[in-house]
Amino acid sequence: MKAVIGVALAGSLGALARYGLDAFITRRASSAFPWGIFAINISGAFLLGLVFTVMTERWAGDTWLRTTLTVGFIGSYTTFSTLSYQTYRLASDRMLGLAAANMVGTCAAGLVAVYVGILLARAV
Repeated sequence: MKAVIGVALAGSLGALARYGLDAFITRRASSAFPWGIFAINISGAFLLGLVFTVMTERWAGDTWLRTTLTVGFIGSYTTFSTLSYQTYRLASDRMLGLAAANMVGTCAAGLVAVYVGILLARAV
């Protein structure tokens, strides 16, 4: 029951964080490229690598807490559906280079970010 409540509460905070950060970045970026969601997904990948590694290799915390942070907060903070939709919109607007950069760049940068998070967690 702790995990269910934790996921619900952390999920709402993750969604609010995503909304706020996306709005903040989008207001400042004068580009068709979706920099807000890009930053959110990359920072979320980094956080997932860091938090999951710390909570499984460094600190044997409660499973409900790990689930709360990874599934609840980080899961609602990051967004594959918005990435997919924004890539579709760029492609349908014939901005094929930006569409490819968004999808491939996010996947590549996300892999690097999760790896850096794991390395950082193991280094501390």
